Amino acid sequence: MATILISILLIMNINLQIDTRIFNDVYYPYLEDNTRTQIFYGGSSSGKSKFALGQRMILDVLQGRNYLVIRNTANTLRGSCYNEALEGIDDLKLSKLFSVNKSEMVITCQNGSQIMFKGLDNAEKLKSIRPRNGVITDLLIEEATETNFSDVKQLRRRLRGASDKPKRVILLFNPIMRTHWIFQEYFANVWQDGMKQYRDDNISILHTTYKDNLRFLEREDIKELEDETDQYFHDVYTLGKWGVLGDLIFKNWKIEDLTDIKNSFNYYDNGLDFGFANNPSAFIRNSTHNKKIYIIDEFYRHGMTNDLLAGELLSRMRKDERVYCDSAEMKSIQELRNHKVNAIAAMKGPGSVNFGIQWLQQHEIIIDRSCQNTINEFQQYQWSKDKDGNTTNIPVKKFDHLIDALRYSKSDAINSKSGYNTPKDVGVYIP
Repeated sequence: MATILISILLIMNINLQIDTRIFNDVYYPYLEDNTRTQIFYGGSSSGKSKFALGQRMILDVLQGRNYLVIRNTANTLRGSCYNEALEGIDDLKLSKLFSVNKSEMVITCQNGSQIMFKGLDNAEKLKSIRPRNGVITDLLIEEATETNFSDVKQLRRRLRGASDKPKRVILLFNPIMRTHWIFQEYFANVWQDGMKQYRDDNISILHTTYKDNLRFLEREDIKELEDETDQYFHDVYTLGKWGVLGDLIFKNWKIEDLTDIKNSFNYYDNGLDFGFANNPSAFIRNSTHNKKIYIIDEFYRHGMTNDLLAGELLSRMRKDERVYCDSAEMKSIQELRNHKVNAIAAMKGPGSVNFGIQWLQQHEIIIDRSCQNTINEFQQYQWSKDKDGNTTNIPVKKFDHLIDALRYSKSDAINSKSGYNTPKDVGVYIP
């Protein structure tokens, strides 16, 4: 730590004193790691984002590094990486040394070094991005499993130009499936289950779980992770292992860039699954043509009161459109109507979930690359298993908020197929 303090003192002409107890012991050795490719991965609540975004990155910028922080979509950055960096600056009591451009999500240090936050869904802006001084030295990709291999290859080209700082690519993520390109590219030939770290001349890998972060966690956080009963979710989110999914519900989908056509459909279907604290409010917008469902918009947010929810819906829907909602929330539906949202109850009945799933499985589903939360759900929505490990016809109640909203949005079509003919203004019953 002394080396870091001396270099900051020389460059910034300040006497920076940092209590090393703020750092998690497992990450502390990586404060000055200059390996070209660095991977921090593992289970939920392991502290990897706090270290990489809220601690090391801030200290690096004080020493003249420029960071480009990436997620697959720009709209997921503000509530995650960007806020983590701002909190880190406050925690280190360094606010006077940084200026913040909130609209552009650019943080600038007094020495001219910058942290720039960008989404892969705006490729044109990435082509010309440059820091104020020097070149990009660090490319940090949060939730790297959301990205494509071709995107990361393109991003590496942003690390060009002369610099006295070693260039680095940093990947942060929870593992998902062993078939993912990250596993094949970085893990398949060097990693074995049970390893905590790996290093060679080109790459360093650190695996962590909540157990490496216990002194920074609440008891409820620990209990929730340890009480997870689904084997896949326990492996991936509790233990941070690469998982195996053999019982995915949807395999009839793909990701495309729908920018050129998303505003050209004659009609749109809208669905909403209510949430607030523990579960998000999940909205989905789509259109169907020739047995293809095009998903072109979403939002997925916690803490949305119904007045805020109404404003969000009105900004995304045409005035003559309806949004089909979970009928269990009739009070919320009425409140949306009070705010001029044409909200309709999609009535649920016995077997409605499975019937809706079967209907969706008969279509090709094309998801716009900007709808990252929808993509996440389709990647992990799976059938549950019984106590003997046999697959059931009951979906696991996880990663289903936007998929539920999609079923609601298709109430008319599913209802027609089932033979029911309930008037729209009363609601739609899905058997």
